[in-house]
Amino acid sequence: MGKISTYYKGDMLFESEMGNHKLVIDVPPAMGGRDRGPTPPEVFVASLGSCVAAFVAQYCERNDVNTADLSVDVAFDKADDPSRLVNLKVTINLPHGECKQRKAALQRVAEHCPVHETISTLGGIEIEILDKVTRLAA
Repeated sequence: MGKISTYYKGDMLFESEMGNHKLVIDVPPAMGGRDRGPTPPEVFVASLGSCVAAFVAQYCERNDVNTADLSVDVAFDKADDPSRLVNLKVTINLPHGECKQRKAALQRVAEHCPVHETISTLGGIEIEILDKVTRLAA
């Protein structure tokens, strides 16, 4: 079983330890944060984007699809009552990769990222594949 420990460093600053790595996490200014690190929701969104990117890159490299300038953008809104992230939209950009014949495969790859799988079992995320761009929306 994996384990990540988060320690309160005072002044609304936190540090999470993940194996040999540490990540400083701050809170929004309304909670006393001072932009010393990403906020918890930003870390969550970044984990989705990086997980999808890693799975797509691995698939592309195994199938000789050009990954130059591969990027993943995750847009989201914040809702209140209850406070949560909504309207997650992940866009995978493969500007130099030929994807027309691989849309279904790219969709399956994106759907099987562990972070996406976890989110989709909790609330459902629909995925739409476009030319050279993959979009995931919730």
